Amino acid sequence: MPSARCRPAAHEGESDDSEGILRRQSQRESAARTYARSLPVVPVRARGMTIEGADGRRYLDCLSGAGTLALGHNHPVVLEAIRGVLDSGAPLHVLDLATPVKDAFTTALFETLPPRLARHGRIQFCGPAGTDAVEAALKLVRTATGRDGLLAFSGGYHGMTAAALAATGDTAVRGAAGTADARVTRLPYPYDYRCPFGVGGEGGAELSARLAESLLDDPKGGIQPPAGMLLEPVQGEGGVIPAPDTWLRRMRELTAARGIPLIADEVQTGVGRTGTFWAVEHSGIVPDVMVLSKAIGGSLPLAVIVYREELDCWQPGAHAGTFRGNQLAMAAGTATLAYVQRNGLAERAALLGDRMLARLRGLAGEHPCVGDVRGRGLMLGVELVDPEAATGPGAVPPTAPRLAAAVRRAALDRGLIVELGGRDSSVIRLLPPLTITEEQSEAVLDRLADALAAATAVLA
Repeated sequence: MPSARCRPAAHEGESDDSEGILRRQSQRESAARTYARSLPVVPVRARGMTIEGADGRRYLDCLSGAGTLALGHNHPVVLEAIRGVLDSGAPLHVLDLATPVKDAFTTALFETLPPRLARHGRIQFCGPAGTDAVEAALKLVRTATGRDGLLAFSGGYHGMTAAALAATGDTAVRGAAGTADARVTRLPYPYDYRCPFGVGGEGGAELSARLAESLLDDPKGGIQPPAGMLLEPVQGEGGVIPAPDTWLRRMRELTAARGIPLIADEVQTGVGRTGTFWAVEHSGIVPDVMVLSKAIGGSLPLAVIVYREELDCWQPGAHAGTFRGNQLAMAAGTATLAYVQRNGLAERAALLGDRMLARLRGLAGEHPCVGDVRGRGLMLGVELVDPEAATGPGAVPPTAPRLAAAVRRAALDRGLIVELGGRDSSVIRLLPPLTITEEQSEAVLDRLADALAAATAVLA
């Protein structure tokens, strides 16, 4: 595969206008744009894990549309499914009418779900983004229970619309939207490396569970019975933090015992990403509601919630969305779900992810700035720290946002696209497609190691 420094001939007009396109984007688009600031690339072609820019440079894409591209860019089975709908003359916009394409998608999706949920589940097609599905899930449980409160977790990320943003743990992002939602009670998420209780491991997870239980049962704890609990089995934007399986089972037990619907946000963790088809399968729990988006649309916009039929107490039209009937996304999603299942990509993600984790952990021995390496399957994170600023023996060093940003830039220079997350954006996040080859995985790790060494030397 050509390196980023190789410059194959660009198609006419592409290379010449690359800088102009970027300039016009900065002039015309809002100040809220994000990826465009840190990744000054103008993609014109993509296949699998490779993106080619208008300037002819090629990159290995470890962002994958923030986890949307389970099969990478323009996978043949996805393109074939989309062409099939286009060539069939089927309507592309149908609101929530029944179609053969929707029926096939729903059938394929239910075949992947935890059996206890699939047997008696209902599906609601939402707007096109994951945040729309989170809104629907919160509206559902509030309608079903007649209660308003919500339990959410530190570090969580659930979207940019009102209720989803209120449940998100990023105080800076929430602050930009104005007043916080007083109906949300924030609980500590188990974070082994930066344990809020200072103990980490199983002890930290146990204290987190005990606190949640105590607050719910304490008559003077100040928490009204909530409408639901919302959590991510692995926090993505929060810094690639997997929840311990024992802790997830405790959350399931305490919510079930108190009649509190448990909502699992699998927008980023679903469709094989963490080494099982759905991340909740690691712990064996069955949530009352699952929030699904990103990869389920096969690279196109699609978002749904699936939930226990007992919660289905909405009136007709109580939740809607003009673009909830995206036929192309459903066809692409059906093809993606089937391909991941048929080819055992979840199991392969577990194996390849373990190998990548092992090599990433080797970086910690070479670079003191690597504070922690963690993840599940092909959802990996490297937390960078300032080891010289540790406050005492055994203290966790502070985050290193300048270094993380420098590593991201150095990686891009070497033909590797990565993004940041976690506290102070100090976690290098790797979300390669599930179709990544072993050769590509080695190339990713080589380029990342080179970028880390270069960035560390520059900032020394």
